[in-house]
Amino acid sequence: MKLGARILKTGIAITLSLLLGEFLSLPSPIFAAIAAVFAIQPSIYRSYLTILEQIQANVIGAASAVCFGLIFGTHPIIIGFTAVVVIAVNLKLRINNTIGLALVTVIAIMENPGDNFVEYALIRFGTVLLGVFSAFIVNLIFIPPKYETKLYYKIVSTTEEIIKWIRMNLYHASEHTLLKEDIEKMKDNVAKMNQLFDFYKEERTYSTKKRFVKSRKLVLFRQMITVTTRALTTLKLLHRVENDLQVMPQQFQDLIKSEVECLLMYHEQVLLKFIGKLRVQPTTTVPNEACVGKRALIDKFMQYKIYDNDEENKVIYHIFPLISVIIEYSEELEHLDKLIDTFQNYHKDDNSFDINHQRQED
Repeated sequence: MKLGARILKTGIAITLSLLLGEFLSLPSPIFAAIAAVFAIQPSIYRSYLTILEQIQANVIGAASAVCFGLIFGTHPIIIGFTAVVVIAVNLKLRINNTIGLALVTVIAIMENPGDNFVEYALIRFGTVLLGVFSAFIVNLIFIPPKYETKLYYKIVSTTEEIIKWIRMNLYHASEHTLLKEDIEKMKDNVAKMNQLFDFYKEERTYSTKKRFVKSRKLVLFRQMITVTTRALTTLKLLHRVENDLQVMPQQFQDLIKSEVECLLMYHEQVLLKFIGKLRVQPTTTVPNEACVGKRALIDKFMQYKIYDNDEENKVIYHIFPLISVIIEYSEELEHLDKLIDTFQNYHKDDNSFDINHQRQED
């Protein structure tokens, strides 16, 4: 079992909120701990945004609880009605993520009121805010994850998995059902890549120079994700038209194999170039010398596109999306290659990547 940074931060935030609650002699520090659980975020920037929203939601929850408590009392039916009102207000203000914490505030204030209801409500409101601020302090103190490193290795591991399956599919070595299941897992990995990209994009930079560097890196990472997504689309189409492809003429099948294999090799070389393990060349030789089959692929497809036999026509039309995605994959790869060349040729001194050369696990 692996404990991630967010799990550890949650435990520390709960502990801190409970200790602070006991130190301040608050009557129910457990509500501070519950609030801390809601407030933990994966990055400092998201924590900052969250604390603003949660303060707003807590004010709404506390104000509603006090108003309904003073006017109608604290009967369970009134508490439930107050909760409905708080949910509606939060939805109207589009702060859906803070509904849970706002309801905690409502229940904390209305579940067991004392003689001085307003004073009691203020203490409970402060207790909940204590948990929110405890989580924010933990997010500030803890060293934030290196999202640049995590993003890079997520892209590499996902790409390697996709390339492996494409090669197995090209030579009919893949098991159909197993590949179908793995494609779904790779879709999830692509979604995680995009999430890590968002986290990396949200990391704050405070100097103008670093801000420009970050912008250039974001362009590269975004293109790397695009290329990996194109590779996954290629795999899905190869999987879908596997049977149709086998009834095509052998010359056409060989052309597909050679072009896709070339693109896979090209993709691997681009990933190595990205971290400086491959020499930067003014013009990459791979697409010019090896991947020359793109034009031939289109010509061969056009040669076979019309048959007298309707069944053969159907097969050709099924193959057409595959030809299209192979061309798109090729073009996105070439674009990524040019971006990396430009980056490393013109920004070599100040644009080194903050990537630990040690495999990062998810």
